[in-house]
Amino acid sequence: MARVFVYGTLKKGQPNYKHMINTAKGLAKFQGRGRTVEKYPLVIAGKYNVPYMLNIPGTGHHVAGEIYSVDDQMLQFLDEFEGCPDMYQRTLMRIEVVEWEGKGGAGEARAAAEGIVECFVYSTTTYPPEWVGLPYHDSYDSSGKHGLSYVLRESR
Repeated sequence: MARVFVYGTLKKGQPNYKHMINTAKGLAKFQGRGRTVEKYPLVIAGKYNVPYMLNIPGTGHHVAGEIYSVDDQMLQFLDEFEGCPDMYQRTLMRIEVVEWEGKGGAGEARAAAEGIVECFVYSTTTYPPEWVGLPYHDSYDSSGKHGLSYVLRESR
């Protein structure tokens, strides 16, 4: 099982969460909520209002999201879904645990107790330079006050 941190449309209550609970795509078990240890710019960009975490450590905000434990099948699905490695790149990042529900062995408990876990995160280094000038968010909600509604793939 791998640990994945999601900060955008795959979170609970967001437009693509349905994929996280579709066992035909693999298993994803909610572990808790967290935020990036380092600051990153989280922007909403493109004509479909997609959330992107730009891989520029030290700029932006501590980005909030959810931590999942996923099997290989789900990780492969997420790679395809996220257009990895072209649109997003999957990298390991340190995530500060805000709330932990995860159940597991001693390693899980120790990681949660220390407050920091390593997770795969889909961020991007392949973006138009003007995206750096977009507003930075510390958390994403598709119907947030930013007014930039996400356009589902099936509606594009």
